Amino acid sequence: MPEAVLHLSSLVGSPLLDSSGERLGRIEDLIARLDLGDQLPPVTGLKARIGGREMFVPADRIAALEPAAARTSTTKLDLAQFERRPGEVLLRRDVLGRSLINVATARLVTAREVELVREAGAWRVAGIDPAIRASMWRFLPRRFRGHEAEHPQFVPWSETEPFVGHVPTSRLRLASRRLARLHPAQIADLVEAASHSEGEEILEAVAHDKELEADVFEELDDEHQVEFLRQRSDAEVAGVLARMASDDAADLLLEIEQDRRIPILNLLPAAKQLKIRQLLGYNPSTAGGLMNPDFPSLPAEATVGEALARVRASELSPAQLLLLWVIDAAGHLVGGVFCSELVLAAEEAPVLSLIETAMPTVSPETELPEVARLMADFDLVAIPVVDGDDQPIGIVAVDDVVERLLPEGWRRRAGTARG
Repeated sequence: MPEAVLHLSSLVGSPLLDSSGERLGRIEDLIARLDLGDQLPPVTGLKARIGGREMFVPADRIAALEPAAARTSTTKLDLAQFERRPGEVLLRRDVLGRSLINVATARLVTAREVELVREAGAWRVAGIDPAIRASMWRFLPRRFRGHEAEHPQFVPWSETEPFVGHVPTSRLRLASRRLARLHPAQIADLVEAASHSEGEEILEAVAHDKELEADVFEELDDEHQVEFLRQRSDAEVAGVLARMASDDAADLLLEIEQDRRIPILNLLPAAKQLKIRQLLGYNPSTAGGLMNPDFPSLPAEATVGEALARVRASELSPAQLLLLWVIDAAGHLVGGVFCSELVLAAEEAPVLSLIETAMPTVSPETELPEVARLMADFDLVAIPVVDGDDQPIGIVAVDDVVERLLPEGWRRRAGTARG
């Protein structure tokens, strides 16, 4: 249990007193360190206005922090003029009233109050209160601010990631570890709900994992994809497209300024270029325009054990490996087999004994409504696209169909991740 609890708004603006109770000046802000890993940020001191100058009072010279005042441990202070140090933030200036990411709910929240706790003799940042009611206390006379009031919407600091791009301290960065726990679609929601600078900060954080960065770009709407690629070089854009699914990369390339498309395309690996060029030749509302040319396949003569070994070695995403396509020696599609069936079967069993032969196929020219009807009738998570020789050239996944069929008003909108 904490030894004491204190709300930032009840302290900022209060008098700074010496050990005898004489007023030295006014408290302007509290300083905390954010670069110490998972521990709650410690208060390292306070900024005070003393004799018309901004001075720094270190934590070891503070005897007490109270709702209406702070008291130093001596009557004489050898104070230095305040200067920011790497890793530090000013809680009122840099955190209070600003957006943070609530990682537990994958939403943006506003820190309308900052709560401090005293543990083992040291003050630390415990969390924030996003409720509008919390900010109203600051407009009341100090004696009525209710610093003892409960904060039912309190968010622990351990569940937040603060934006620090506005903080002029070089070592601070938005951490990526907690963001990596979120689904790429949740991160994309946050980017769309955030301001441009906050969105850039989120993308910069996830860019340390290039695969995650590509997944997030796949989930962004067209407008935000272009917004956050516009200032990047052709090589940087090509780096993002190279890691995206080929169908999503082709869609995004069409959203980029026309005079940049060919230079960016030419920077992609040869195999990726070929796939994207092929996809760009199809109408976007047909199976060819919807399909992903990257799909898992198995030779018809494979055993279950051999099939599972291919799954383990595959670089495709787990979602793409739910259904595997069986190809005969002539390259024709024989059928599909669910990965779950492979896991349940004996390793020496032939894959042919498990395939679903009643599975329909579509041609690249098949229109979206017909693709959707077939997938609904056969309860499919994916449907193969075959050429005129009955050879598979791609698959259409159910999520791509649903995305195209959703009414515009139902799609994810900027602001839905702000709470």
